[in-house]
Order: sequence, then C-alpha cells, then structure tokens
Amino acid sequence: MLDNNFLLDLAIILMSTKVLGLITKKIQMPQVVGALIAGLLLGPTILNVVHETAFIDKMAELGVIGLMFLAGLETDVGEMKKCGKASFVIAFLGVLVPLVGGFFVSIAFSDTPLSAMSQIQLLQNIFVGVILTATSVSITVETLREMGKLKTTTGTAILGAAVIDDIIGIIVFTIILGFADESVGIMSILGRILLFFVFAIIVAIVFNFIFHRLSNKYGQKRRVPIYGMVFCLILSYASEKFFGITDITGAYLAGIIISNVGQSDYITSKFEVLSYMLLSPIFFASIGLKTHITAISSSVLGLTALLLLVAIVSKIIGCGIGAKLTGFTNKDSLKIGIGMISRGEVALILAGKGAVAGLMSKAFFVPIVIVVIATTLLTPMLLKFAYKGETVKLEEKTA
Repeated sequence: MLDNNFLLDLAIILMSTKVLGLITKKIQMPQVVGALIAGLLLGPTILNVVHETAFIDKMAELGVIGLMFLAGLETDVGEMKKCGKASFVIAFLGVLVPLVGGFFVSIAFSDTPLSAMSQIQLLQNIFVGVILTATSVSITVETLREMGKLKTTTGTAILGAAVIDDIIGIIVFTIILGFADESVGIMSILGRILLFFVFAIIVAIVFNFIFHRLSNKYGQKRRVPIYGMVFCLILSYASEKFFGITDITGAYLAGIIISNVGQSDYITSKFEVLSYMLLSPIFFASIGLKTHITAISSSVLGLTALLLLVAIVSKIIGCGIGAKLTGFTNKDSLKIGIGMISRGEVALILAGKGAVAGLMSKAFFVPIVIVVIATTLLTPMLLKFAYKGETVKLEEKTA
C-alpha cells in the first residue's frame, strides 16, 4: 500500500499557512509572512511535525514556478520596456555590492590571512559573496500582488532587476565553479547563456503568434489556460535543461509572452486559483521546513548577525543607488532596494550546489540558512512599511 502521509502533511500546511496568514493580516502585515512562519513552526526547528519530503520539494518547486508565471502574466510589458535600462543598472549594482560585502565578511572571519590562502579557500570566501547576490523575487512578488503594487513602476523595476540579477548571479556562479572544477567549460556555459537570449526572442515571436490564434479561435475556453500552463512548464524545463538558466526565469518569460494575448486575464484568473489554493502555500512553508537550526555558539551568532546586516544593507545600497542613477526618487529607490533583499530559495539552491562542489565552508552554512530565512521574513514587513499609505487591498486575493 502506498504511503499516504503526504495527504496529512498537505492538510496541515494548507491550514496552518492560511490561519497564520489571516493572523498576520490582522496586524497589518502581508499574509506571506504568516505562511513563512508556519513553515518554521511546522519544521525541524520548532515543532517538527511536518518533514521535508521529495513530494513537498517538487510541489514547492511548482509553487515558485507558478508565482513567477503569474508575475509574468501581470507584468506590464510597456512599462518594463521603459524600465529595461533601469532594471539592468539596478541588478548590476545589486550583484556587485553584496558580492564585495560578503567576500569581506568571509575574510574577516577566516583563520587564514588573505595572502596565505589557497585557491580553494579564496573561492570559498568569494562564494559567500556570490550567495548574497541572490534575489528571491517570489516573496516580493506575492507581497506586491497582495498590496496591489505589482504593476507599478517600482514593482516592474523590481521584477525586471530580479530576473537580470538571477542571470548575472548564475554567470558569476558559473565562473567560480569553473575555477573550482577544471572539467567545467566556462566559455561553453557563457555561450549557452547567450543562446538563451536568442532562444527567448524566437520563442516570444512564435508563441505570441500561436497564442493569439488560440485566443481568437477558442475565446474563454478552459483548454486555453491549460495550454498556458503547459507552455510555462515546457519553457521552465528548457531554460534550465538546455541553457543552465533557472526554471523560474523560464516561467517568468512564459508569463510575459502570454501577457500580450487577448485571453491573458482569463488565463491569469484560472491559474491564480491553483497557485493560491495549493502551490504557493506549499512553497512558502517549504522554506521553513528546509531549515535545520540546532545550538548556535556566540561566534556563529556574531557571524550570522554581520552577514544579515550586510545582506540587507548591501541590497538597499546597491539597488537603491542603481535606481537613483536611473531617475527614481529617493523614496522609490528605497522601495526597490527593499524589494531585492529577500534571498529565499535562490540562495539555498546556490548554497547546496556550492557545498557539493566544495565551495561552501561548513562554518558558514548555518549562518547562511538563518540569513536566508531572516531576509525572507523581513522583506514583506519592510515593503509594507515602504509602501505605507499607498496600499491597495485586493480582498479577493487575501481573504
């Protein structure tokens, strides 16, 4: 007989994320904060009643893909074109400043002087900075959607910058990995990233035409959202499988392409139900379930506190300066910087891959996990504060 414990796990996750989401809503905080707290409570750190499983991991992956697909569907392409240059500058500085900051924090806590470090030790220190460059836009997306700010100029700039940030981070990670493993061809991988951009343009042209035909032919038929979901999954698979670009980037691209067709609102409304009722809660709870925090020494606590400070300040400064240089006001620059703080699953993925490659020092793994959780929890709260007085409540999405 097949093990059906996953049914109880799902029931506990869905109920706890909803209940705690409503509680956080009562105290004027985004519901996503409650969902994240639910994961921490249920996971090994506190109650240990729900465990990370292969099923939950896969469902969580679908959850973040769904969030990014919805973000793409709700993206104003015209507004994104206006923010294209700004998003690149924001992303570039949003990678550079945390990379440098993380590197120097790692050096400060290293037992070996910089001049005496071996190549692998130097790469391990650089890799800490690489992890801090990551941006998990899914948390910000859900928070902005909940506040009705996803389609604003700042919301669009954050989305665009986060996607570019992800690509730049992958390039940096690839280069570092190449130095650690001579079997990895840096130029070949960079070539695949370039090919991805070409592939994206071709796919956009072809499938935009196809979806226009489907929309005109079938109208609001239930098959159309299914076609949209299939397209999202295929593009997510292709981006990571063939080009080394994360699947969430492919999902976001799929959403942007479909956002230009006549039935995009209908597709959004149908997919939104699936994401809201099942996929998104599992993803947000899974972040807490992945956290295994035991006893923490004073030295680890000090390292964690400094990493957290650098993680927050470096994104606000780097992305904020980038936004300011491209014409945003001080207030909007702060919003953009805050929106890029969350590290989420992106940093955890990088940390895991780095550990396998020997680039992640054991001393930094727990602090990195704590920083990921802390920035993921803090980002919605700080965004709520940054947009104070401007919130548009979307009751049908937050009830």
